This record gives sequence, C-alpha cells and structure tokens, in this order.
Amino acid sequence: MSRRSQGPETGTRRKARFRYGHSIARLRSASMDAFPLWRSRMLFLIGGIGVGLAAVVMARGADLAQEGFKALTAPSPLIALVLTPAGFALAALLARTVFPNSQGSGIPQVIAARHARDPAFRHGLISLRVGFGKVIVLFLGLLCGASAGREGPTVQVGAVIMAAFGRLTPDRLPGLLLAGGAAGVAAAFNTPLAGIVFGIEELGRAYEARSSGLIVAGIVAAGLTSLGLMGNYTYFGSTQASLTLAAGWIVPVIAVAGGLAGGVFSRLVILFARGLPGRAGRFVAARPVLFAAGCGLAVALCGLASGGAAYGTGYEEARAILHGDAPASLAFAPLKFLATVLSSVSGIPGGLFAPSLAVGAGLGGAMHALAPGLPVGALVLVGMVAYLTGVLQAPITSFVIVTEMTQNHALMIPLMVAALIADAASKAVCRGGLYHTRAELMLARADVPAQPVTRTG
Repeated sequence: MSRRSQGPETGTRRKARFRYGHSIARLRSASMDAFPLWRSRMLFLIGGIGVGLAAVVMARGADLAQEGFKALTAPSPLIALVLTPAGFALAALLARTVFPNSQGSGIPQVIAARHARDPAFRHGLISLRVGFGKVIVLFLGLLCGASAGREGPTVQVGAVIMAAFGRLTPDRLPGLLLAGGAAGVAAAFNTPLAGIVFGIEELGRAYEARSSGLIVAGIVAAGLTSLGLMGNYTYFGSTQASLTLAAGWIVPVIAVAGGLAGGVFSRLVILFARGLPGRAGRFVAARPVLFAAGCGLAVALCGLASGGAAYGTGYEEARAILHGDAPASLAFAPLKFLATVLSSVSGIPGGLFAPSLAVGAGLGGAMHALAPGLPVGALVLVGMVAYLTGVLQAPITSFVIVTEMTQNHALMIPLMVAALIADAASKAVCRGGLYHTRAELMLARADVPAQPVTRTG
C-alpha cells in the first residue's frame, strides 16, 4: 500500500489524538481548579469542628470557674473584697504582658484582623498564643467574680482556630475569620441562625457571597459538634410568653430605656478605650494593673450590694427572672450594669453578650411594676433585646439570638419593633458601634494600613 493511500487515515488519527489530548488537558485543568475549592471546603469543615470543641470547653470551663468563685466565697461574702481585686490585677497583668491582645471581648480584635493589611499585625491579634491566653485569663476573671461572658472570647478563639487553618489558603483568610467568629456565636448559644446573622451584621460590613456556603458549612460543623457533646438544648429554656395588641404600649417604653442604657454603656467603654482626659487618664495609662484592682474592688462592692447576683455571666439570674422563678430586684439591673462596665474597662478578657442579656432581663422584669397584668416573661424578652441592641447596635442579631435562645416565635414582631427603637435610642447617645469603634482604635494606634471599619447609619 502506498504512502498516499495512508494519508487520510493518518490525518484522521492525528485529529483523534488531538481531540483526545485536548480532552485530557481540560480534565486535568478542571481537577486542578477544583482542588483549591475542595481544600477550602475541608478547611471550613474541620475548622468548624475545632470551633465547636473549643466552645464546649469554654462553656464547661466558665461554669466551673463560677462554681469555684462561689466555693471560695462560701465561708464569707467579704472574701470577695480581697479575692476579686487581686484576681483582676493578676488577669490584667497577664493580658498585658504575657498574652497581649487578649483583653476585652475579642470581637474588636477579629474585626481589626479582617480589615488590617499588615500580616504581622493581623497575626498578633489572632495567633494561637492569643487564643490560649484568652481562655486561661477569662477563666481566671470568672474565678474571681468578674461580670463577663464567654461568648465574645469564643468568637476570637473561633477566629484563631480558623486562622490556623487559613495558613494553607491565605487568600481565604478574611472568609475564614468571618466563619470562625460566626461559628463561635452559633456554638456558644446553640443558635445557628444568630451565628449567620452576626457574621453578616457585625463581623463583616458586607457579606461575602463567594464564601457564603463555606461559612454556613463551618457553622453547621461547629453546631453539630456542640450538639454531639452537649445535646440539643435551648439556652434560656423555652417560653411562649406573648403580648396582646392592647399591651403593645409597653414595648417602646422598654425599648427606649434599654436602648439608652446600652448606648451609655458603649459610650463609657469607648471613652476608657480612647483614654480619659487629664490626670485620671494619665493614672490609668501609668498604673493599669492598679486600676484593674480598683475596678475589681468596685465589682466586689456591687456583688455584695446585690447579694451576689452581679458576679459572673448573669445567666442563672436572667433565666430565673425570665421564667418567674425569682422576682427582678429593682437594684439588679443597675448593679449588673455597673459591674459589667467595670469589668469591661479593667483590661481583663470577657464578653458582653451574657451580662447584657442579664441586664436586659433585670430591666424588663423591673418594668413589670408598671404593668403587673402583663406576663413577666414577655417583658423580660423585650428588655433583653432592647438592651443587647443598645450595646451592640446590631438589631437583627439581637432579636434573632433571643428568639432562638427561647424558641419564642409569638413575640417575633414585638421583638423586632423593640430592636429598631432601641437601635435608634442607642445611636442618639453613642453614634459609633462599640466593636467597630474599638477595632478602629486598635488599627489607628498600631498605625497599619487598613480598610475603614466604623459602621454608620
């Protein structure tokens, strides 16, 4: 057979080989493109499991620390006059020297890390050392009677865990931090919807659509881990308290009071974060450990005046008021408010969610005297949403988290109204959101390039 007769067959084979090779190349390219996506998904899932485990450990540790404080002060409540100032001083010293960037709630650190463009500064906010120190010093504060919660620290620890995995995919680090913080809220309260809303409304100024599915996956992994270890539970227990339309007048009254009080709280904390003017500011800057001890002494006095109710997270007190197991003392909300302010400005680690919910519960319970015919549980829920909104200036997060904590859907509309009114009242007192303003202060003092973080509106 001549070479000419083989020509058409050879050409066909060449075309077939070309198409085959092109198909193989496309498959290889597709598999190479898919690998980073699947790697990101696995990181979000594994990180979410880690956040769930951390949330369980922090919940158990916080409970043990509070039980330890009660045991230490059982012989005499006056022991707190020595124990609490000493504990505050030691916690502030550790937070400043051994574990810097572990002070306060931890949420401003996560926001600042998401917006900072300096890798070294960002790492200092979300390193494993900071996460470990956050947990240890938080437990120390609660062991000594601090009025603080574990939820804000859980957000920072969640971001730390996700950031550790983020070293494998540095381009997805902002999304990982957002997912870690949101998963921390979801696992801490067993409130997955609130975790998603918190990530959108508070941690991120704009929702990252390309990371949305991965963030939800991280929250689901953290939530399932928490459920597997602690079981399915409702944080404050279920309640079906409701309000009639005729009783709706009480909602704006509580909302304004809670929003104004929350705004005052935020303004005080921001004032100390910026630095007090004059001699007082110079004293606090020069003697931070001594100032922390003074704050601890004042917290001990609040605890003694409240019969011990102003110490700790306030969870047990809020639950008792919500379910009518104990009447709300008129002094509880003001004393818990003051103890939380002092704990927050002292420089020790501690969150604001649980203490804020306790203050709101006390406020709502006290309002029952104005309307004794209304169910106290409904007033307490409105007070919780109003004061939490006033502190966070995150109205959607506030009413979603309280609704999920109590499984109460009958009050959904009143809680929404309360959140909107409280948000407006809070902004009349304090224009900038607490967490975002503190994050901006961190970035400004470090003098690092960053995107703007302060929310307005």
